[in-house]
Amino acid sequence: MRRRRYPSDTTNTEWALIEPLLPPPACESPTGGRPEKHPRREIVDAIRYVVDSGCKWRALPRDFPPWRTVYGFMARWAAAGVVGQIRDQLRRRIRLGMGRAPQAVATVIDSQSVRAAETVSRATRGYDPAKKVNGRKRHLVVDTKGLPLLVMVTPADMTDRDAAKEVLFRLRLMHPEITIVWADSAYAGTLVTWAKTFLDLTIKTVSRPKDATGFVVLPRRWVVERSLAWIMHARRHARDYERLPQHAESLITWAAITLMTRRLTRRGQHSQPTPGQTSA
Repeated sequence: MRRRRYPSDTTNTEWALIEPLLPPPACESPTGGRPEKHPRREIVDAIRYVVDSGCKWRALPRDFPPWRTVYGFMARWAAAGVVGQIRDQLRRRIRLGMGRAPQAVATVIDSQSVRAAETVSRATRGYDPAKKVNGRKRHLVVDTKGLPLLVMVTPADMTDRDAAKEVLFRLRLMHPEITIVWADSAYAGTLVTWAKTFLDLTIKTVSRPKDATGFVVLPRRWVVERSLAWIMHARRHARDYERLPQHAESLITWAAITLMTRRLTRRGQHSQPTPGQTSA
């Protein structure tokens, strides 16, 4: 086991939350497979390091497993839906700890346009004239406490209304218990009728006051805006570097997972030293 030395490394208590949610190794399945060479915890720590520091995959420090191995695990777990399952289970635990129902029935949606690096192809990027951004757009759905339910990445030239149809369709399939979605005025119009007719979802828009000047905290909407700000604390997400939108979605979800594991283990985080470290 490598010595835990980076701020993004999992603590013992964090790893106790994540480990049971990972799929069993192939060697333990009925069909069999080769034993994994590197411990799962080192793989997770390496993914979290990339997300937190914003480094290139090839620039992973040498005390982590090889970058191709780490990237391969990230891609396979993303394709298999493992990352989304971890997110959902952690969100459920936080809500139960807050005395809330395990599943949310009210949500908030918003989007964020970010510049794309040269590694992003022309086919998966676009120009957002409203924000004057050439890149991609992140569509995020959170519950009323700011905990993420769904993230979708599209070219930045896709309007919020057009993207929302796909986002809300996925949301309805994944969470049939949801009844209401709060949004800004960009989601008003025919989308409201479409969502009610085909998805049985109620969209309620919160508009900015007409006489407001400067920054104004708006009811409901501030929750998702805060969640987007939390995600931007991870340097990987200051710009979109991923060749595939689904990998961008996965790494955004990993940033949310880190936030949730830290929240769940905050009280005992410094009481149990990790290997190679002493307690503070």
